[in-house]
Amino acid sequence: MTSIDESFLRAGVDEAGRGPLAGPVVVAAVILDPACPIDGLDDSKKLSERRREALYPLIVERALAHCVVVVEAEEIDRLNIFQATMAGMSRAVAGLAPAAQEALVDGNKLPRDLPCPGRAIVGGDALEPAISAASILAKVTRDRLMVALDAAHPGYGFALHKGYPTPAHLAALQRLGPCVQHRRSYAPVRERLARDSLF
Repeated sequence: MTSIDESFLRAGVDEAGRGPLAGPVVVAAVILDPACPIDGLDDSKKLSERRREALYPLIVERALAHCVVVVEAEEIDRLNIFQATMAGMSRAVAGLAPAAQEALVDGNKLPRDLPCPGRAIVGGDALEPAISAASILAKVTRDRLMVALDAAHPGYGFALHKGYPTPAHLAALQRLGPCVQHRRSYAPVRERLARDSLF
């Protein structure tokens, strides 16, 4: 039985924010250090906000490498959310130093232009610690950005719903119309813009 080569640099890759109507999609790539394990890593969606915030600095401090990439709403509209996410994943892996020798990507698709070999793992954010770490960095970074965008664009409630299509967000969108952070290619935003164009 062969042992795992712990010197092999394997990155976990995950994103946060594919579903929201507003704000960026954030992608993170993380190479964990086998000599510095981090207890409690899991899919960021299964962790409380407090737990994610506690794990974030541990990941940044103990990982061999990490890179977080923000893909803005304008690029999402230009490329579509799938292509924008794939581009973000490639950039995040390319931004790692030391470079990854393999990328483990959460989901069932791999970016075509990854700078190293890759494997797509469905449910990987709950199975692979490096993907869990990436999901936490992506989620915490995006949540912090949405809180900042709430201050810049008051009235939409970004700090609460983080741009997701909650009833409160949809009501604010109808009342105020889209701001520059809204994804114009998403149906509720597109429909609200179409309504404006009729008057």
